[in-house]
Amino acid sequence: MTPDAFGEEIKAALVPHADAQRALAMRAYMRHHFEFIGVPTPLRRQAVLPVFKRLPVENADHLLACANVLWSMPEREFQYIATDLLARKWKTLAAADIAHLLTLAQRSAWWDSIDPLAGVVGDVLKAARAHTPKVQAAMDAALQHESLWVRRIAMIHQLGWREHTDEERLFGYARTLAAESDFFIRKAIGWALRDYAWHAPHAVSAFLAASRDIMSPLTVREASKHLPSIR
Repeated sequence: MTPDAFGEEIKAALVPHADAQRALAMRAYMRHHFEFIGVPTPLRRQAVLPVFKRLPVENADHLLACANVLWSMPEREFQYIATDLLARKWKTLAAADIAHLLTLAQRSAWWDSIDPLAGVVGDVLKAARAHTPKVQAAMDAALQHESLWVRRIAMIHQLGWREHTDEERLFGYARTLAAESDFFIRKAIGWALRDYAWHAPHAVSAFLAASRDIMSPLTVREASKHLPSIR
């Protein structure tokens, strides 16, 4: 199935479920940044699953081309489907594909597309690190990127890694981004720290105690939600 044919099949599967009233509500929820068809997440995933199953993904180029076709469609649900596709078939990707994912992330970027892509990036890097220990250097570069969304991906790409988290990178990234005033960056720092606190609460507590003066109140609140002594 060519990427264009895949896109047409996805569209044919989704459009019959369009709901104009729901689309207005979804658009309002996303602050009118995007147009919607009006298909909620559970129904969207159910509708396109048969198409996913019929798609033979033999290589990363084909997978990324399919994601690109979806990303080019005007309604936001198609970007969500693209991230679902990438998350479902992330094992097809390798560290060399991270640059493509970060480029994709900058198109029609907002938190709702960025956070799922960060999960895909994290899955790819975590797997690659087993045989390429320095592979996370790609995130070191991303941390300096002009796009705040790429920087957000760098900050949260280790979500869920628990004992596999590169603690030095996590805390270093948090310190590097601490001076930024953007809400989505400050929230990302707190989220990443809070997630790691489930595995290493004492390390996160010590980091916050030592770095509180340079962290925004939002970041500290987010990071310390499960650390009562740090609030």
